[in-house]
Amino acid sequence: MIHPRRQSFRSSRICRFAAAVGAVAVVGTTQGARSDEPRGLVPPEPPQNILASVIAAPTAPGLRAWHDLLGSQPHVAGGAGDAAVIAAIAGAFQGMGLETEVWRFSPLLCRPVSASLTIIEGSGAAGSTAAPKAEDLGRRRRGIMSLSLQEEELLADPATRHPELDRGWNAYSGSGVVEAGVVYANRGRREDFARLRELGVDCTGRIVLVRYGGNYRGFKVRFAEEAGAAGLVIFTDPGDSGDDRGATWPDGGWANDTCIQRGSIVTLPYKGDPLTPFEPSIPGTTRLAMEDVALPTIPVQPIGYAAATRIMAAMTGPVVEDASWTGGLDVPYRQDGGDLELRLEVQQTRAIMETANVLGSIRGSESPDDVVIVGCHHDAWGFGAADPLAGTIVLMETAKAFATALEQGFRPRRTVIFAAWGAEEFGIIGSSEWCEAQRDRLGANGVAYINLDMAAMGTTFGASASPSLRSAVIRAASLVEQPGKGGETVRDVWAGDRESPRLGDLGGGSDHVGFLCHLCIPSISLGAGGSAGTSYHSNYDTLAWYRSTVGEDYLGALMVTRLCAALTADLADARILPIEPAAIARDLPSRLEGIGRAAEAAGLTIDLSPLYEDLVALNHALLAAQDAMEGALDDPQRSKVNTALRLLERAWGEDPGLPGRPWFRNVFATSNRDSGYGAVVLPLFSEAIVDQDQAALDRALRRYQNAFRRLAASARDISGGVGSVSEETFEADAGQR
Repeated sequence: MIHPRRQSFRSSRICRFAAAVGAVAVVGTTQGARSDEPRGLVPPEPPQNILASVIAAPTAPGLRAWHDLLGSQPHVAGGAGDAAVIAAIAGAFQGMGLETEVWRFSPLLCRPVSASLTIIEGSGAAGSTAAPKAEDLGRRRRGIMSLSLQEEELLADPATRHPELDRGWNAYSGSGVVEAGVVYANRGRREDFARLRELGVDCTGRIVLVRYGGNYRGFKVRFAEEAGAAGLVIFTDPGDSGDDRGATWPDGGWANDTCIQRGSIVTLPYKGDPLTPFEPSIPGTTRLAMEDVALPTIPVQPIGYAAATRIMAAMTGPVVEDASWTGGLDVPYRQDGGDLELRLEVQQTRAIMETANVLGSIRGSESPDDVVIVGCHHDAWGFGAADPLAGTIVLMETAKAFATALEQGFRPRRTVIFAAWGAEEFGIIGSSEWCEAQRDRLGANGVAYINLDMAAMGTTFGASASPSLRSAVIRAASLVEQPGKGGETVRDVWAGDRESPRLGDLGGGSDHVGFLCHLCIPSISLGAGGSAGTSYHSNYDTLAWYRSTVGEDYLGALMVTRLCAALTADLADARILPIEPAAIARDLPSRLEGIGRAAEAAGLTIDLSPLYEDLVALNHALLAAQDAMEGALDDPQRSKVNTALRLLERAWGEDPGLPGRPWFRNVFATSNRDSGYGAVVLPLFSEAIVDQDQAALDRALRRYQNAFRRLAASARDISGGVGSVSEETFEADAGQR
């Protein structure tokens, strides 16, 4: 049963939000009439408010133009192309009339120097784990086959012949030469290495071959090092993203057999610059010594599936019995190489390099200290047409829409910052460094963060969000037309046969991490997919690939831009912040039930009854806070309510942070400790159960009791001091709010 006041709150909020859009309540994906169209056409009615303005302003040609501007050259963080993109974004923000800041920082980055991977003449000792002699490492033994470490250049895509494109590499790899036998470890997960130990397969001194997927590539490296491996080779499996899925580039969108996924392999217990944890990498900050940081030590090399097929075909060990360890290679998958030996050489340099975040701001009219941040990174491994620019173009066109609204006289109540982050690909560095530098300001005044990484990869919309912001995302989706669906809204198609759309949990993997996991600012990730193919982190991530695979029409990008603009306007201009307190506790009972079952399955004991009692009190406090939002009619009351709403979820933050990861302060939601990308809700419980640590589980129970009580106290701050009002008075005021 829905609480009657909550039902009233929801209905009135939705009605007011939709009414604010006026004549363009559902905005389609075709471009409307413009001032440069032939005479005789009736000009469109001018927008009546900021929401209507920012939804109507974005265009597909505008998105395409941003793509042309930013995707014309490779732009790896810290390089010349990166500097050019930074200058282009700053110039664009300035041209829009935004307050523009180029926020420079200097983290530890790296560059590839040389690399090779060769199948060599074997030693004749099957399964040998003996380390190569020192004198042998200085000379090249007779090679049988050198394997390609760079994508094939394509006549159909001239961009692939750009001289600044590098071979495949994994940033922060150890440097060195390894000659050793081969072991296959599936996805390189912790459980995969455990399975090899059960089978009696020793990885010590060997080169381990793993396939992408299942976890963040950096954890593949960490677990291989823990298993004693001397080197690691990571391949793209055709069953995941290659010719098993469909036609490959340039005939289709899927990865061809030379396509290589690049990427960072850092797995430190914090995000950002490896040398400046908790502090920004700017002048005056003391840096750690490089040798004191747990960066990878073994050589690591990514390859395509043509090279992987040649290695696997030369292996002579037992065929793997577990079908989940096999993929799309056209040869048997074997658990070790027998007599096969590889020679792997990787040389990289690590150095302090300068790059920058670019920030374009519109100062709020009523609460300029309060900030809504919309962001996407700008750095890439090559041209980056998909990653990141499929999101960066949405950021730029959304910023342009707000600049247009400003010209029309519409300024949001709160400040909006449009942020193009630097060095995300090296470890979510730029956004994390800015969060560390702005810790006090954002901790006091950060309203919400919206992330757009690779946001426009099709027309199938999806989102992940903090629970309190999910209703705001759904409302925005109700105002934008779904391409090709005859007038249905994004919300309608997204929900399908369900009553309401489902949103995912936020965890790791992109620039929301600093805001959500470190500063406990509620966050959102928007995106649309569905295109048949991937060019992820490869030299094929070009404009030609994007326009052939995702589409020339930019309808998905236009859909996401309009939705992002509507959501940003709601967060930045609503009189009462569109944060739903009651949603914070809505899923907690089912989540706690899952914790109880998982603990029992792990042989641990936990009495959750005290926490359920605190949950009842928390739920009452959150419902009362929602009632107070309805009752806040005058400006002083609204100011108090908005301040308390803004700070509500900071209650999830604890300075001790998570065990072993003090930078990750949010005890409600975080990135998965062992996979990197995934989301974990209530991580203190989850990690204790995974570790089968009864003492840690007991401590987690006490910490969550304290967190629930802090959250309830914060909720009471929302309702404190706001007088009760009649429903009639509330509804009469609705048109003005």
